[in-house]
Amino acid sequence: MKWTVYLLRCADNSLYTGITTDVSRRVQQHRAGTASRYTRSRLPVNLVYQEAQASHSLALKRELSIKRLTKQQKEKLASQNQEFTECSIAQGTTKR
Repeated sequence: MKWTVYLLRCADNSLYTGITTDVSRRVQQHRAGTASRYTRSRLPVNLVYQEAQASHSLALKRELSIKRLTKQQKEKLASQNQEFTECSIAQGTTKR
């Protein structure tokens, strides 16, 4: 099973990091307010970064490493993937 690490930009401009096996479904859950307490109070959210990982373990490790980054480093990471993410969400696909 393929896992994905993702970053969401919240309405307050904060960045939320998570992992999932289905990015489209998870983003919709966040947007509906049913995915996490953090994003529920910071709607709307937009996907700004995603990165495929080979296993659940690797995804968790990468998620933790991203969470440890400074806001500036996360912003840089998000800007590197912005075009792909916008295109994927618009077309309803999230595969890399």
